[in-house]
Amino acid sequence: MQNRQPLLLTLWAGCVFALAGCSSMKTPATAEVASSRTAVEAAASTGAPELAPAEMAAARDKMLRANQALAAKDYRTAQDLAMQAQADAKLAQSKATSAKATEAANRLQDDIRVLREELERANSTTTR
Repeated sequence: MQNRQPLLLTLWAGCVFALAGCSSMKTPATAEVASSRTAVEAAASTGAPELAPAEMAAARDKMLRANQALAAKDYRTAQDLAMQAQADAKLAQSKATSAKATEAANRLQDDIRVLREELERANSTTTR
C-alpha cells in the first residue's frame, strides 16, 4: 500500500493541474476583448486610420473576430484574437505618432531653411 501512495498522489496532482488548465480555457475572455476595444479606440483617436490604415484594419478585424469568438464561447480564440488586436492597434498608434513626429520635424526643417535664406539675404544686402 505504501508503494502506491506516491503514485496515487502523483495521479491526483496531475488531475488537479489538468482540471485547472481546462477551467482556465473556459473562462470568458471578456477583459481581453474589452482591452482590445480600448486599444483600437485609442489608436483611432491618434489618427491611425489615416496614417496606418493596414494596421488599423487588421486590429479592427481581429477585434470583431474576437467578439464573435466570445459570443460563440470559444474563449481561447477570443483571447488570442483580442491580444493580437491589441498588438495591431498599438502598432498602428505608434506608426501614427511616428508619422506625426516626422511631419513636424520636416516642417521645422523647412522653417529653419527659410530663416537661413532670409538671414543670408539680409546679410548680403547689408554688406553691399
